[in-house]
Amino acid sequence: MGPPAARYVAACRRPLPRTERAVPQRRSRRDFLKRSAVAAGVGLSVPYFHTLTSRAEEAKNDRFTVAAIGVGGRGRGIGNQLRQRGDCVAVCDVDRHHAERFRGEDSNIQIYEDHRELLDRQDIDLVTIGTPDHWHAPILLDALQAGKDVYCEKPLTLTIDEGKLLCRAVEQSGRIVQVGTQQRTEFEQRFLQAVALVRSGRLGKIKKLTVGIGGSPLGGPFEVKTPPDYFNWDRWLGQTPAVDYIAERTHSHFRWWYEYSGGKVTDWGAHHVDIAQWALGLENTTAHTIEPLSVTHPVEFRDGFPTESNRFNAANAFKIRCLYPGDIEMILQDEENGILFEGEKGRIFVNRGRVSGKPFEEIFGNDEKQIPRDEEKVAELEEQVHTLFGGREPKGHMDNFLDAVKDRELPISDVFTHHRALTTCHLANIAIRLGRTLRWDGDTESVVEDDQVNELWLKRPQREGYQFG
Repeated sequence: MGPPAARYVAACRRPLPRTERAVPQRRSRRDFLKRSAVAAGVGLSVPYFHTLTSRAEEAKNDRFTVAAIGVGGRGRGIGNQLRQRGDCVAVCDVDRHHAERFRGEDSNIQIYEDHRELLDRQDIDLVTIGTPDHWHAPILLDALQAGKDVYCEKPLTLTIDEGKLLCRAVEQSGRIVQVGTQQRTEFEQRFLQAVALVRSGRLGKIKKLTVGIGGSPLGGPFEVKTPPDYFNWDRWLGQTPAVDYIAERTHSHFRWWYEYSGGKVTDWGAHHVDIAQWALGLENTTAHTIEPLSVTHPVEFRDGFPTESNRFNAANAFKIRCLYPGDIEMILQDEENGILFEGEKGRIFVNRGRVSGKPFEEIFGNDEKQIPRDEEKVAELEEQVHTLFGGREPKGHMDNFLDAVKDRELPISDVFTHHRALTTCHLANIAIRLGRTLRWDGDTESVVEDDQVNELWLKRPQREGYQFG
């Protein structure tokens, strides 16, 4: 593992009192800051918050107390997964209907609209974050400062600078954070098998990858309406610009607006680019050159920004060339979902439904039922999969998170490698929006000889009242 990850594991195991764990200052109301200071042990002879070591020891014997923040769609799914494994006491959502549906008949679950009030509770150990993308980073930062371990949906960030901030905060806090890139663990281990085959050298030197992630849909023009009384539109917008309420900006539609996400490039790119870089052994780096070959947006763009505000604006067609060390080319495009690895000795294609191609079919045959053809090669592949898990038993994503919490170990989908993969995706979006090639310096985490991008595109203005970092 790279230096940040190694320092992170050491921090997880180090028995520091909470007052010694520095993370970025939380933006909050005055009374919330005051309560947080008290919770951290300021002015108390014995801080209420146990050390990381003592909490981990207790966690091995007791059920966790858990909460869910953002419970629409995928957020509801991961929240329910965690509540099945712990005692759920709280839920937060700006859509009260979502929160009430999640709570159901369980009167022990308290509903919140402001995540800071939920995080202020001393009895909560773990939280899930399943909000729209633009809320992931600020809520995660608040959760780290509150001393919680977190399962957060992907993509973690809206910008590259948010990723830098999160990496520092996670390392300093020593908390466990699992990113919801569940292709690393689930889907019958198809992606794990593909990664193991590539890393084993059975395909020979990799020359090219083609990553298909589909394009964002078309939609609009949409009607401006009055927000429903059960929905806090201002809080939903958070750090993003204040605009009139359009229902199609919210809930599952948020992904198709650059204001709140990055379209398919970050939505599915967060999954497939992560797997691609992991397979190449480049999980701690980023593409060094990003070249937009073609792009179609649903609306006209000027200086990188959409000229219409009532239509989806994320790219619906694109082809982007990403270059990595070793003269490896990755094509990121809007075509068939999946990853094609092409090496000197063979090629394999993997998506959530299948793995195919040589050498996979030499091991299992080509009937897609994975009936072993060569038991010795199957055993070798299984051993390689275990190696990817650090020698631990491969488990599902939520169970891997809970094991990491109990053992204070790096989870399978850590913040640091996610930041590297997502940096490639963010740069790809910047390149297609501006229509020019970008050269990335991974050491300085900046674009080479491009002041405009470095000053204006690696971060975004944050709306007053919702600033962080």
